[in-house]
Amino acid sequence: MPVDTWKNGFQKSHGLTGYCKEINLNFGRSKNHIPFNTFRMRNFFVAVALLLGLAFTNSCTTDFDLYAEYKDITIVYGLLDISDDTSWIKITKAYTGPGNALLIAQNPDSSNYPYKLNVRLKGVLNGNPLPDIEFDTMTIRNKQAGDSTFYYPDQLVYYAPTKLKQDAKYNLVINKKDDDINAETPLVGSFFINRPNKFISFTSNSVIEWSLAENGKRYEVTLVFHYQELAPGYADTLNKSVNWFLGIDKEDKGAQSYVGETFYNKLNAELETIPNVKRWAGPIEIYIACGSEMLNSYIEINEADNSLLTEVPVFSNINGGTGIVASRHTTTKQVLLSPKSEEKLVREYPQLGFQPPTR
Repeated sequence: MPVDTWKNGFQKSHGLTGYCKEINLNFGRSKNHIPFNTFRMRNFFVAVALLLGLAFTNSCTTDFDLYAEYKDITIVYGLLDISDDTSWIKITKAYTGPGNALLIAQNPDSSNYPYKLNVRLKGVLNGNPLPDIEFDTMTIRNKQAGDSTFYYPDQLVYYAPTKLKQDAKYNLVINKKDDDINAETPLVGSFFINRPNKFISFTSNSVIEWSLAENGKRYEVTLVFHYQELAPGYADTLNKSVNWFLGIDKEDKGAQSYVGETFYNKLNAELETIPNVKRWAGPIEIYIACGSEMLNSYIEINEADNSLLTEVPVFSNINGGTGIVASRHTTTKQVLLSPKSEEKLVREYPQLGFQPPTR
């Protein structure tokens, strides 16, 4: 099957494993931009929902006064990416009230401010200030039930359709009626996948290698194997894929090893055995999602101990509020199965129905 036939129809939306459904803080991650892609935005809200959940569940204390005076606490979450042409920030507020807190969470008025906040990014590049980036509001209407315990399908977000400069440092500033909130973060820079080059082999153990990103700390590596399937009774072939998460590098090794035989075992376990099915191997896309040190610290602290007896410290870089504003960036590379790897797939796994290559 010619390689060109695979160029259309494959969605790329990946991010850091555990904080976006696809990979992406799918972040993800992983990229289509404004006009916004609803699949990408859903991943963003899954990430925010998970971060919000960690913030609320890990901020519990036994020092709780039922009749304490309400305090306005602003909760901010945002992930900045140099590859995005639009930046998104989720801003809510803590709430209190009589009754079940989970039921209160279903009401948007409990979490949203009743007025529009003044939100902007102030950038500095080589010691020189950049023009402020102003944020506007948008209501996203595709959040799904189960993404979090909070209200759905509508979500109020702040967005700025401006591409960020890679070498700049940005300070998010939020002006409320009687208070200012800010958070500073450097941006994760671009990086490249050096190995493999054109073909990837699974007939033996090997390694994925990449250059290190400026301000990068956490690298999560995923392979996506694309294939086409024609089953008996189908009028057309279907484009399908299998994801294989390889691991995390937090030690600046710039490399992730893999066991070649695992590729075949994974396909054998995940692909349905269909009599007389025909399948054709397509390209493999390598996704490496990189998170900043701030984001890595946030994830590590919240994953450190799930014991109910351990009080997890609250981690935030929001001055005057709580939450996190950090950076991530994802790089991708498309390669092909090596001829020997594809030959092994066809010859040794006939039950999967892969056909000899025609390219």
